[in-house]
Amino acid sequence: MKSFVWKKQSILFVLTLVLWACGNSGKTVDPPAPVDQGKDRTALLTHLADNIIIPAYANFKIKFDQMLAKADAFTAKPDPTTLTEFRASWADAYIEWQKVELFDFGPAERQTLRNFFNIYPASEKGINDTIGDSNANLETPASAALQGFPALDYLLNGLGNTDTTILGFYTTAPDAAKRLAYIKRLTSRMNTLLTKVMSDWVSYRETFITKTGLDIGSSTSLMVNGLVLHYERYIRSGKFGIPSGVMLNGVVSPEKVEAFYKKDLSLALAKAAHQAYIDFFNGKAVKTGVEGPAFKMYLDALGAKDASTGKSLAQLINEQFQISKDKIEMLKPNFYEEVKTNNQAMKDVYTEMQKGVRMLKVDMTSAMSITITYTDNDGD
Repeated sequence: MKSFVWKKQSILFVLTLVLWACGNSGKTVDPPAPVDQGKDRTALLTHLADNIIIPAYANFKIKFDQMLAKADAFTAKPDPTTLTEFRASWADAYIEWQKVELFDFGPAERQTLRNFFNIYPASEKGINDTIGDSNANLETPASAALQGFPALDYLLNGLGNTDTTILGFYTTAPDAAKRLAYIKRLTSRMNTLLTKVMSDWVSYRETFITKTGLDIGSSTSLMVNGLVLHYERYIRSGKFGIPSGVMLNGVVSPEKVEAFYKKDLSLALAKAAHQAYIDFFNGKAVKTGVEGPAFKMYLDALGAKDASTGKSLAQLINEQFQISKDKIEMLKPNFYEEVKTNNQAMKDVYTEMQKGVRMLKVDMTSAMSITITYTDNDGD
């Protein structure tokens, strides 16, 4: 009896094996591994290009074109009305510029857009020497301080203490026509460079979203390096560290603030630049305001956490951004006066932003497996 039962069980076992083998064609089929969408760098790069970078340039172009129109009106007929309108459109475009200056990789880097749009302080002597030379080369690195928004700041706001005095440089001064021609030359050059960058993004977009590796030539590496550099050198140092003297061995330099001649614009420029950086980090779409794949989502998908607190790295970075933002909000609109009368407040912003630099430059890049390829001499 026991032998019969054993034989019956053996037959059933063999039949089960045969049926299983037939159903699986002799192969073991594992269930598909779940895909973490947050780690999809194609999705990340596509969102950043289509919903932030390209639309941000389009928004800037609108403000820039309005400035061009007002510049043309002023150079055609310099009077109190056209001067006031040119100034207002310049300020609007300058604020909007802060929202695209951080994209200094790809086409913008190739055209050296930032250097020719926003190197400050402007060189008064260089500008005045160049006004009379229509053949002066504005394409060399040495000419950066002779053009862009800072040069227009000097030409619109820095030639005198009153509008009457300033207008005299464009109406009755011996070189008035040359000065008007120089403004025309500057705005035309800015338009040429911007048009080239925007046009290049049409073709560069495909390269940008398909180079999904993490090597130093990949889109992610180039972008991360460009963005960390921007936060470190052009927001933290340029807007706060250098004027306050923190970056100049304690030498306070109020004349090095952004928008030196239109001094009450400094805070608006800094706030726009800092907020644009926060929005990009979090993937906030320009048109809808909805967050999509970006650094925040990517770091969370990688499981990047702070070892001591257990908090997500993205959360800590955003918290530090908010602390810096709160410090910036406490500043007065005129950074020139702030440096002279309340410089500790400027230093406090620098100190908080420096904490953010370390998180971005060390913690974030380490979590992303990105190598920092630029050099800086501030000890980071």
